[in-house]
This record gives sequence, C-alpha cells and structure tokens, in this order.
Amino acid sequence: MERTFSVWRKSSRSSGGDNCVEISHSSHGDVGMRDSKDKAGPVLTFGAKAWHAFIDDVRNGEFG
Repeated sequence: MERTFSVWRKSSRSSGGDNCVEISHSSHGDVGMRDSKDKAGPVLTFGAKAWHAFIDDVRNGEFG
C-alpha cells in the first residue's frame, strides 16, 4: 500500500545546515524520513512501533 507523506519537518535542534533529515507522518501512522537536500529522492518508511523504539534508543544514548 502506498503511503503519502505531505507535511515534512526538520528537527527543532537542526542548525539549518545541509546535513539534515526531515520526517513526516502518514495517515496510516507510519513515519517517513528523507534527506532535506533531495526532496524528490527516496523516502525510508518505518512502522510506528519501530520508529518509537528507535526514538527511545536515541534518548537512552544507545548510539552514543
């Protein structure tokens, strides 16, 4: 099933440089991630459960 991501945003911690990713939520609850420099490029899609697990690991310093 095709997922549509319409509202993209960068992190509030982004410095505005060229090394950013953007995320968007689909109406199905999935999260899309793309390179902010290549808006027509590929989108990585994560299920909500996987995305929340990733965010929890980031907050817990797992990638440190």
